[in-house]
Amino acid sequence: MDRRARGHVLTPAELDEGALRALVPRVLAGLVRRGEDFDAAEDALQEALLEALRVWPEAPPRDPRAWLTTVATRRLVDARRSEAARQRREDATHAEPEQAETEQGDDTLFLLFCCCHPELAPASQVALTLRAVGGLTTREIADAFFVPEATMAQRISRAKRTLHGRRLDQPGDLAVVLRVLYLVYTAGHAGRVDLAVEAIRLARQLTLATDEPEARGLLALMLLNHARHPARFDVEGRIVTLDRQDRGLWDTREIAEGVRVLQSALTAERPGRYQVEASIAALHDDAATAAETDWQQVLAWYDDLVAVTGEDPIASLGRAVAVGHVLGPDAGLRETERLRGVLGERHRWHAVRAYLHELGGDLPAAAASYAGAAALATDVAERDHLVRQAARSRAGLRSDA
Repeated sequence: MDRRARGHVLTPAELDEGALRALVPRVLAGLVRRGEDFDAAEDALQEALLEALRVWPEAPPRDPRAWLTTVATRRLVDARRSEAARQRREDATHAEPEQAETEQGDDTLFLLFCCCHPELAPASQVALTLRAVGGLTTREIADAFFVPEATMAQRISRAKRTLHGRRLDQPGDLAVVLRVLYLVYTAGHAGRVDLAVEAIRLARQLTLATDEPEARGLLALMLLNHARHPARFDVEGRIVTLDRQDRGLWDTREIAEGVRVLQSALTAERPGRYQVEASIAALHDDAATAAETDWQQVLAWYDDLVAVTGEDPIASLGRAVAVGHVLGPDAGLRETERLRGVLGERHRWHAVRAYLHELGGDLPAAAASYAGAAALATDVAERDHLVRQAARSRAGLRSDA
């Protein structure tokens, strides 16, 4: 028997979840661009989606976006009208909505700007971006960040309250949008939703909406790093460092795409942080083995990175590793000493010094630095990795042994 004959309501997956998820930011952006309140527009759109689940299996619309826009608009109008007008709405929702006028311009870019409003905290920018642009449920976002669903719901609600009453029709700061997308990417691979994959998907959309080379630089950086993901952990879930990874597991198609996107960005000759970091990642991906890494080129790109970031401490710490390979471990350690006052309480600073000590053959010093890094690390997998490295060094074993 046909399930619809038994009163079965098709699920979002059965209605093509991917297609629905792609429509949500476009419709929401159109409503907000028109001057509707962000929170009210999202509520109206959620009601329209519920109506779509009920109506579409029996009567699929000719233009799903227009249908959702029309129904959501009716919900907004109904919210402002009397009970009599609300009754007229109930009579009209079963009919095929008329073709709605679609908004011009890029909806994804506009909505990303709204979600990355400068008055929102970074955590709220990320959560609202995943909710409104990514189309993820509150439960999916909470699961990805290992927080209770109620906590994430409160975070998203606070963000929407912050935007309440603001007419979001002014251009935003693309640099903030890129930073938020990178935060989404670096949040990790956990739960039912792989945030790295989601960030790449959103970055792809962004590159279609702007010619800014840094947007392509960020997409390239994500692709070139994500290509190594299959080799980052062993069968027991332990971290495998770049120099020890099985490069045969790397995704060569993703690397090739990342290189193409990067080359496209670099032709604009307007270098920025993400383009430079992607260039460094490309050099690592291009090496068949760790020993074949072109450290001279890596160091040259790190010099550029320090220049474009205004001597950012994290960029300078990465440069110290390259200096260690090109000019010797002692030279790299001297570079880290300049950063002691800024990064001395960070586990990464101690880990880099441990690596450089190990590179120079001073295993007792490496063991002490690895132990210091482990004591400061907050990520469990990273802390366990550093503890193992300290133990190996104490036993007189180099990590590449």
